[in-house]
Amino acid sequence: MKKDEGRKIIATNKDARHRFFIEDTLEAGLVLLGTEVKSLRTGKVQMSDAYAYVKNGEAWLSNMQIPEYSHGNRENHVPLRERKLLLHRKEIDRLASAVNEEGRTIVPTQLYLQKGRVKIELGIAKGKKLHDKRASIKEKESKIGRAHV
Repeated sequence: MKKDEGRKIIATNKDARHRFFIEDTLEAGLVLLGTEVKSLRTGKVQMSDAYAYVKNGEAWLSNMQIPEYSHGNRENHVPLRERKLLLHRKEIDRLASAVNEEGRTIVPTQLYLQKGRVKIELGIAKGKKLHDKRASIKEKESKIGRAHV
């Protein structure tokens, strides 16, 4: 975990920037269990396949895997479950309207601790085509090549 402007970054979804064009971002809170927070503090989380959706006026996060807490007991959490996102009504409506546009999805880009609370950065994203991914890789490699010169 590294600190960034008062944030302790737990995980970054690098795959999201490779697979999608991130058009807009917003911050959301998460409804978590105690063992999930303890497990997140160790920095072990898998969110490359995670996505968010709006259902019945509430925002949910799916496919984010938080492994069981190593010192947990029989009350330990389920690693792969849907988690509710804490957002204002206007933000939920904005996400819902963005997803209704063709080819848009909501992907988590970063998970971090801020003032002791777990927050997630969500990106409204549009999928990249194969040639866009190739162009991104080529651009990234050229930046690395210039850095070494």
